[in-house]
Amino acid sequence: MRLDQDTARSRLSAQVHGVLCTLHPRRGPDPQPVVYAVSADGHVGVPIDRVKPKTTSRLQREANLAADPRAALLVERWEAEDWSRLWWVRAQLEHVADPGPALLDELADRLAAVVPQYADKPFHHLLVCRIVAVTGWAASDG
Repeated sequence: MRLDQDTARSRLSAQVHGVLCTLHPRRGPDPQPVVYAVSADGHVGVPIDRVKPKTTSRLQREANLAADPRAALLVERWEAEDWSRLWWVRAQLEHVADPGPALLDELADRLAAVVPQYADKPFHHLLVCRIVAVTGWAASDG
């Protein structure tokens, strides 16, 4: 069954992990698992952190968004034993190249509150995207 907008947004906001898909100029869709937070005004923040090892703090997803600001974030619940509990939500996103400090602070605070590794806000920076639309599906009302 299709989820209404409020339910889809609520499920998106309640999660912290999903798959961000940007568009690579040559390869096309470029999915990447990410941690994220959703602001009160409908922005998604994806941290580029100093916790996990990286060869650079400038990641391909950033170059992809600079070339094409469109992206999508997919979150889901999968249960092999009980398919009545399956659901997914997809947010269509548009990259915000220069978010204001208040929005960055809100997203960093939200991440720090729910991800123990981010309590000290060990971010190089945050990628910010505006939610353009959300769609979703669930196997049941539950």
